[in-house]
Amino acid sequence: MTENAGARLVDGYTLVVFDLDGVIYLIDRPIPGAVEAVARLHADGRAVAYATNNASRRSSEVADLLTGMGVPARPEEVLTSAAATAELLRDRLPAGAPVLVVGAEALRAELRAVGLCPVATADEEPAAVAQGYGPQVGWVDLAEASLAVRAGAPWYATNTDRTLPSPRGPLPGNGSLVAVLRTALGRDPDVVVGKPEPALFATAARRAGEGRTLVVGDRLDTDIEGARRAGLDSLLVLTGVSGLPELLAAPEERRPAYVSVDLAGLFNPAAVVGVPGAPDGGGWSVKVADGGLILDGAGRPLDALAALCAVAWSTGVGPRVRPASPAAAEALAALGRPD
Repeated sequence: MTENAGARLVDGYTLVVFDLDGVIYLIDRPIPGAVEAVARLHADGRAVAYATNNASRRSSEVADLLTGMGVPARPEEVLTSAAATAELLRDRLPAGAPVLVVGAEALRAELRAVGLCPVATADEEPAAVAQGYGPQVGWVDLAEASLAVRAGAPWYATNTDRTLPSPRGPLPGNGSLVAVLRTALGRDPDVVVGKPEPALFATAARRAGEGRTLVVGDRLDTDIEGARRAGLDSLLVLTGVSGLPELLAAPEERRPAYVSVDLAGLFNPAAVVGVPGAPDGGGWSVKVADGGLILDGAGRPLDALAALCAVAWSTGVGPRVRPASPAAAEALAALGRPD
């Protein structure tokens, strides 16, 4: 793609913080263009960090995974909810305290690394319960956690992502497993560590010093809301979970500053748009009719998206959109919303 002249989005920031699943890769395969985008940032001498709610891998394992995909990464550039949870528990519990773990071996390893003792049953009188995503988590794990919390152990969730992206579509995430315990216990976790809580992004932003930080994510409910809670600008890419319907229906706390189809928006002014735009900008017009939005005109699909956001966010109408011209139908299809 030929880049238009003009200021690049990335030039306004000292540090770029990426979510991983849905932004850099899907499960274990890089998203097209992601390897090249990160390499370009490195070539520019720009600082990069990665913040992930995935608690099934340690920071060193994530760095190795990225490096194996062609994205050179150091463990200290990776911030995981598992490591953040372990550090929080370390600061609140005595050294060597038992912690009942629901999740993957990575969470247990992070707890051991900070001097705590992972356990598997409520009979071991855990001082806390730490719950993170693990593909092998089953009923027995959840039952032991339920017993421990009922006995008084504080309940820490690494994150509450309802789903995680995959090449086959969204799959149940840690939030779905947390919901099982929430139903059984009739209450929420005592502490949620990962996004949308601001801790991961705030920790990353401190590395930028006085410079500005841009967060790049694919989920409105974690990446974008977390960035806003941390007081940081955010770019939503449409390569993962959240798409046009979710964006149009987003409450204020989940609205990004920018949207692009993919990471090309970091460098190409023609591949990114600030939101909201003008309701009649870029050759498009949007009006409200019959409880939905009508898109008319012709122009760049991203300008259509910005116009739709302007009207949807100001009126509360959406996310149903109808095209009033062939160009509008093509634009919606390009944005992943076929008519």
